[in-house]
Amino acid sequence: MDKNIDAINKKIQAESAFVKKIIDGMEKVIVGQKYMVERLLVGLLANGHILIESVPGLAKTMSVSTLSGLINTKFQRLQFTPDLLPADIIGTLVYNPKDSTFITKKGPIFANLILADEINRAPAKVQSALLEAMQERQITIGEETFKLDSPFLVLATQNPIEQEGTYNLPEAQVDRFMLKVHITYPDKDEELQILKRMAETNKRIEVEPVVEASEILKAREIVNEVYIDEKLQKYIVDIVFATRTPQDYGLKELASLMRYGASPRASIALTVASKAYAFIQGRGYVTPQDIKNIAIDVLRHRVLVSYEAEAQGKTSDDIVKRLLDEVKVP
Repeated sequence: MDKNIDAINKKIQAESAFVKKIIDGMEKVIVGQKYMVERLLVGLLANGHILIESVPGLAKTMSVSTLSGLINTKFQRLQFTPDLLPADIIGTLVYNPKDSTFITKKGPIFANLILADEINRAPAKVQSALLEAMQERQITIGEETFKLDSPFLVLATQNPIEQEGTYNLPEAQVDRFMLKVHITYPDKDEELQILKRMAETNKRIEVEPVVEASEILKAREIVNEVYIDEKLQKYIVDIVFATRTPQDYGLKELASLMRYGASPRASIALTVASKAYAFIQGRGYVTPQDIKNIAIDVLRHRVLVSYEAEAQGKTSDDIVKRLLDEVKVP
């Protein structure tokens, strides 16, 4: 087994040079936000969609746009608004009066990287138009189904639900996001750097592609080879089961704080994301700390809190952190 891990480590060293190039490219534009940059890379390598949430002005859109500029692939930005229609995203059938036939007009979803900007500004029927693309990587228009090119990744941003003019995302769609990333305010030193770098009219920092889509796809194959011990697989299952039956893990007081726990999709996402996280760290094996580091991002949108939790000011983050503290590490 040690020999296999050594072989995987060598593969990672040979094929992961683009990770540093992407991080360096992001740092030319984005100040700080190491946490967000790492999660974007995890989603890219784990083939998982990402939902980024923060108040306006914390560089959500700029981060995704910068990442797309560093990858030589097709990028589309979709600005979600209340008057947007599903056909504006996936496309539609257009009638051709010359020969009395319908022609398929593909929508902007037919790209590699999709920025769904302010996704919670559009009603549920528009948000749900993404479901088939996110899960099956295909789009059905009329009676015809079209496969989407690989890689295909949806990077969605949203402002907090409390703000006026927003819509709750359907739970079925939220579960399709591998990670939900919360962005917080920068500290004073970071904000001073932002001021010095960006406080000019018409200031825009351009980036050049540093990685090809084929390199991303090759790296994904290596991520699949990253070793995860069976004890850690059982640890992941325990974490997910603790969101459903916390009383079985000595956390009876949490049972009343959760309406629903995470589904098996969470177990799969946590395993793949942990492997991708290990890849970014340059390792060919997963550690318990890798799982802990990425677990909150995988679970925060899959654990639904109860009214009692809301009354106590408890969030899903609080619950997941408690679970991670209490579930036994192998």
